[in-house]
Order: sequence, then C-alpha cells, then structure tokens
Amino acid sequence: MKFAKQLGLRSIPSWAPYYLDYKSLKHYIKTSFKEFDGPLESLESLDPEEVEPRLNLQEQHQHVVAASSAAGSVKESKSKVDDATREASINIIVEGFKALLWAELEKVNARYEAQERVAGVTMERLNASWRVNFTPAELKQWRNDLTVLILNLEYLRDSPASSIHGAQEGSSSANQGASLGGNSDSATLTYYGTAADPEVPGPLAMFNALGIHGRNTPTIYLPSNYPEPASSLHPQEPFIRNVQSPNLHGKHMFYSNYYGGISPLSLEFWKMVTEKTFAKSEKDERLLAEARTLWRKRTPVVAEHVSPLLLSVDPKDFPVWDNLDLESLPSGRLTRLWVVLAEDAMSTPIRVPVIVAKGVRPGPVVGLTAALHGNELNGIPLTHRLVLQEIQCQALHGIVVAVPVANVPGYLAQQRGFSDGTDLNRLMPGKKNGTTSQVYSFNLMTRIVRHFTHLIDLHTASKGRVNSLYVRANMQNPTTRHMARLQNPQIIVHNTSPDGSLRGAAMQEYNVPAITVEIGDPSRFQKRFVKSAILGVTNILSHLKMVEDEHEVQDYDPVVCAKSYWIFTKGGGILNVLPDVNTWVRKGELIATLHNIFGQEEHRYFAPEDGIVVGKSVDPVCQSGCRILHLGVVSDRFPEGKMDDGHL
Repeated sequence: MKFAKQLGLRSIPSWAPYYLDYKSLKHYIKTSFKEFDGPLESLESLDPEEVEPRLNLQEQHQHVVAASSAAGSVKESKSKVDDATREASINIIVEGFKALLWAELEKVNARYEAQERVAGVTMERLNASWRVNFTPAELKQWRNDLTVLILNLEYLRDSPASSIHGAQEGSSSANQGASLGGNSDSATLTYYGTAADPEVPGPLAMFNALGIHGRNTPTIYLPSNYPEPASSLHPQEPFIRNVQSPNLHGKHMFYSNYYGGISPLSLEFWKMVTEKTFAKSEKDERLLAEARTLWRKRTPVVAEHVSPLLLSVDPKDFPVWDNLDLESLPSGRLTRLWVVLAEDAMSTPIRVPVIVAKGVRPGPVVGLTAALHGNELNGIPLTHRLVLQEIQCQALHGIVVAVPVANVPGYLAQQRGFSDGTDLNRLMPGKKNGTTSQVYSFNLMTRIVRHFTHLIDLHTASKGRVNSLYVRANMQNPTTRHMARLQNPQIIVHNTSPDGSLRGAAMQEYNVPAITVEIGDPSRFQKRFVKSAILGVTNILSHLKMVEDEHEVQDYDPVVCAKSYWIFTKGGGILNVLPDVNTWVRKGELIATLHNIFGQEEHRYFAPEDGIVVGKSVDPVCQSGCRILHLGVVSDRFPEGKMDDGHL
C-alpha cells in the first residue's frame, strides 16, 4: 500500500484540511532534484508496491565505469555540475523544504492547540453543569455532549500521528535526496522495512520507534556504538526500541544512528517536529482520561445480558463438576461452574472457578489460567473482562475457558505456593497417586487443561520483585512464536519452559501450544498492564478466527531476547537495584549496590553484558543469593536445545 494511501486511511476526514500535506512535500522534493543525475530515482520505492526490479546504485556505477572505459575513459559527463555548485543547489533545496515543512507544522500545531483549548473549556463546562436532578432530555443532551467530547479528544490524540508520520516520511525523502544528490557515486538508498509486515514503509516503522505520537513515555535510541545483535533475526528491521530510560524524563529524546546513521539533517527535521505542542503535549491524554472517568461516573453501566434466574444464583450454588465437559455446555452462552481438584482435611472439595464462553460455531478451545501462583493477581481481572465484557458468545467461533484462580489454597493464603508451600508450576503434570499438591496438579491437567487447544498462562512477578509486560515462549516453535508476537508485550523472552511448568506440561503431555504472559507486579491489579494484555489475548483469538476483531498493535515492537537470566548477589545486606524495568543496560554499567546494616557499601554489581531489564528486585532486605535483576539478551540467533532463565 502506498504511504500516501496509508496516511489517508489513518486520517479523520473532517480534519483533512489541517493535516500536514505530505503530497506537496513529496512533490517539492521530487521536482527539486530533477536537475541531478537521478538521485531520487528510487524515491517511490518507499512504497513497496512501486518497487520494480532495477540495478542498485552500486551496479549502476559499475556499468557507468565500464561504459566510460569502453568509450575512451571519459572521466566525467558534461551534464554533471561541479561539486560546489551541486552542494549549493542542494542547500537551497533543503532550505526551501524546511520552510515548507515549518509552514505545514505551524498549520497542524495551530489546529491542535485550538482544539485542545476548546476541549478544555468543554470539559470544565460539563463538570460544572452536572446536576443530579436533570430532566431526561437534559441528561440525554449532557451525555451526548460528553460523547462528542470524548470522540474529539480521541481524534485530537490520534491526529498528530498522521501528521508526524507524514513529516517523517517527507523528511526521510528529503534527507535521502540530499545525500544522493551530494554524493551519488557512493550513496546507497537503504530501505528500512520490517520483516513482520513488508507493506509498512520502513521510515514509518522507524518513526513509530521514536514513540513521539504516543507521547506517554520517554523514548530512547540506543547509543551509536551499541552492538546490533539482532540483524539476522530481523534482517530488514532496525534494532531500535521504544524503551523507558531511568535517565530521561518528560519529553527529552536521545537520538543515535543505525544502518549508516541518522544524519544531522534528519535530526534537524525531527527537532522541528518535536518542538511543536502536538508532538509533546500530554494535555489531550489527561483530558481524555478525565472525560472517560466522568463517563464512567455519570453513565450507568449496561448490565451483562444473562438469564434473570442466573442473577439470583449465589456463586456457591453454581454447578460443581468433577471434570470439565465442554460438549454438554449450551452453545452461545456463558457458563460459570466449579471443578473439583482435591479435598481438604474436612473432606470439603477444593474446587477452582471456571468461566466458559461457548460460541455458536465450532472452533479452537483457548484456555486462560490465572493465579497458579496464589499472589499473582493481574490475570484475574483480565479473565473477567475478557469473558464477561469483550466476548460475545453469539458471535464466537469456538470456546474460551477461563480459570480465574488456578491455585485456590495459595490464593486464600495470599501466598505464591500451594497450601504446603509447594510451587505448583514446578510439579506439572503432577501425579495421580502422590502428595496433595501433586494430586491437585494432576487433576488440574487432566480435568481442565487437556481440553484446550491453546493455553495462555497468566502470571506476574513474585513477591519483592517487579516485571515488565513480557512473554516467555519457545521461539523455535512457529505456533508459540506467533502467539508471543500477537500478545504485543514489551519484551519476548525465548524460553523452552522449565521442568514441571504448566506451559511445558501442556505442550509435552497434550501437544497444546502454550505461552506464559507476565503481567507486571504481584498482589495488585494494574489496569494499564491488564488492558495491554487483554489486547494481546484478543489478537490471538482474532488470529484463530474465533472473533471478528482485527489485530491491534502497540506503538512499539517488542524486544525479542534470545536468552535471559537472573543475576544474583554474593553477600547479604541492603540492596538497591538502579535501572528500571524495560530499560537497556550496557556491559560494565553499574546495576546495583549492596550496603551493610551500618550503611557502608560492601559491593557493587555491574552488567555482565548488554541487555534489557526484564524484571528486578525491589526488596532491599537481601541475603546471600538474592536476585538482582532479570537480564534479557538479544542475539543474532536463538540457541538450540533447552533454554531456561532460572526463574523460580
């Protein structure tokens, strides 16, 4: 798809006159460089549809040299202008482009600031005008006004992206034109495409990596001398990631170069863009959050469409089964039930809650398990929202089975392990005749998990640690690799699963493709992480053709780590881990300090190699062998055989 068409699809029609005019910028570049010897011959190749087989510049150069030699060693064509004239002409063209770009940015910025002011005034008016004694007509009008405000704020939030993409694309073209025009003998056009989606223009992908249009987290480009280990994994994708930096706050950006570098001219163009309000303001996000909060507060929630009889049923009265029998459940409906996995010392059944959304047409059976570690809770609201709000059983192909709490004794005790302290995620597939925890694990596998065709196991960090939103998956397996990417995490870690894990047992015992999704921190609900994880799960359902929704992607690509491991302390004391999660560290960089109880520094810990912080310890009380941080390492290939991160 042509880039101009992509911009058109991104655009809001009623706001079209206020977008940056990408076509005029492109036309200026194309016509301005006509006097040179084909420096922009490949300009249209920025749109993959228009790429045609042709000799690259180096081959053209070789042919020219050969032809010149045959003609009598002609040293230089009469049509070429000398270097000084060429450079002066290019400078004039570049200055003209900058003037055009500046005018377009001013137009976009004026529109953005005006709309932002109007939205702020409207928000104040709606807050001030609310009354509990509205007439039905007044209430309807008030809600209509709030709906329009939310819609306009969503437009306001999204509209800068189209203008920024257009500015970036035009600037890239101008920079390439200047480079080729200035030194056509040695220049090469580099196409920054993405292996995952070749239809996305490469420069667009680069600018997405800048994260300017998201404006919700600072963005960092890795230093120019940072190694580029992932080139063979993604040969056409620049190793540039949207990551948070502990040293950057607000809207500061640090740029560096890759694949030949981002030139000073490009940096000058980016500076022009990022100085504008629409590229750095967060007011639209704040207003949108306030408007949505006001909507939730003042607009009644539509109740789930369930049978009136079901509304009067106490959870204790939901049916109790010894085995999950999906065939016997009614199609096109949501069913809540209990499945017994063991008995306690009072002969009382230990049962897990199960929510089944069964569609009206056949399809895969996707299972979601949460709280297999009893204090890892973020998966619980994910399962509730997914099956109770996001999925419409009448439109579902297949079945979604959610187990909100897989480790009921651990959940009730607010602890990671089972009632006997055992880690269930190291006992799978359990034993039919074994300890209580082994029997519980065996029944979880045989009574519930074996019915799945795909498994998404939801976890968080353990007590005293924090995590990024990341996925552990066997990246050598095509199915789980694709599931991991669809999940849209911040980081993906190649991991073949430790012995005894639910994920590993599902794949080994029942050939069920499975991934583990780590959703933030323990013993709490984190709405931002939960929302992102839900997006990933619905992507997987969409890919399996279970729901009609199209795939949605984040504003960043995940960092794919070929391996990862924990770094441990040698001694005990008071631990302070310095880098934040989802940030890069360099080899030799200070990552932690250890002080004794008298405040004296005992030891410093340094990064053993370049990598990204997947998770880390936040508990300062440290004994010998405590965890410091979980380091993800990007390499040019995935290692063969078993790969475990030492996660306990």
